[in-house]
Amino acid sequence: MKVSLRLFFFSCFLLNFTFILSAQRKNQANVDYIKHYNYLAVKQKVMYKIPASITLAQGILESGAGSSELARASNNHFGIKCHADWSGDRVYRQDDAPNECFRKYNSVEDSYEDHSKFLLQYPRYAVLFTYDIRDYTSWAKGLQACGYATNKGYANSLIQIIETYDLYRYDTKTVSLSAREKAKKKSSKGKPVLLRDVYITYDLLYIIAKDNDSFDQISDDTGFKVKDLIKYNEVPADFPLKKGDVVYLQKKKKKADEPNFECVVKIGESMHRISQRYGIQLKQLYKMNKKDSEYVPTEGDILRLR
Repeated sequence: MKVSLRLFFFSCFLLNFTFILSAQRKNQANVDYIKHYNYLAVKQKVMYKIPASITLAQGILESGAGSSELARASNNHFGIKCHADWSGDRVYRQDDAPNECFRKYNSVEDSYEDHSKFLLQYPRYAVLFTYDIRDYTSWAKGLQACGYATNKGYANSLIQIIETYDLYRYDTKTVSLSAREKAKKKSSKGKPVLLRDVYITYDLLYIIAKDNDSFDQISDDTGFKVKDLIKYNEVPADFPLKKGDVVYLQKKKKKADEPNFECVVKIGESMHRISQRYGIQLKQLYKMNKKDSEYVPTEGDILRLR
């Protein structure tokens, strides 16, 4: 439900609260992989309209950040098998069955190029190209639904990698408003001008993100500082918002309100998305479930919420 303007401004005192974000532990091998190959992923994005974030996440997941035998010996970073139409070099490895045929490439760049053409060539992946290039969530869920991998946690693993290593930065950049444009949305006394509908759930104030939204834009429309919005929602400054995302205007709770005692993980859900859905601090969600930042929620997992 909408809250009154008076309640909204009363809530501004909450801006005085601060807290330390729990940074997700980053694997150095993954960081190095991204540093070495991000330019190849961006090149594929430009040429074939495949999100660079998805390409990099798949490369990390399928090749063990370039450490797998298939990647090291055959430059195959995406686990692509031969199929009937493959006429190039090949190697044989144990996978779902013994001695399965995998493609072998002359270079890592050839592997990236073939990965893009592989997705474009097969009709079952056609639906992916109807998604926005910035919508890595739909791409990840689509890859799993189309059968790229049999692992039920495949989409969630990709999303977790993308969000842990901020790979969406290679898909888009957040454009800040100029100082003059920002000034137009402030009163002469510098007080916030309310240009958004504000709602309340679990006794938490929030707004709903719009198309092409950003924290800069939300700050302009509500008067909340960008740094506080980022802290409240536990995301990096350039986190890409999508239409319909919940953006909290105050610190989330340590546990969910009753009767939300537990939830069943859905396809495409990361721990952060679950924390946003129920208004729970991300670090508390991990703590309640005795998980660390390496945990990837899989469809069907049951997580405690309080």
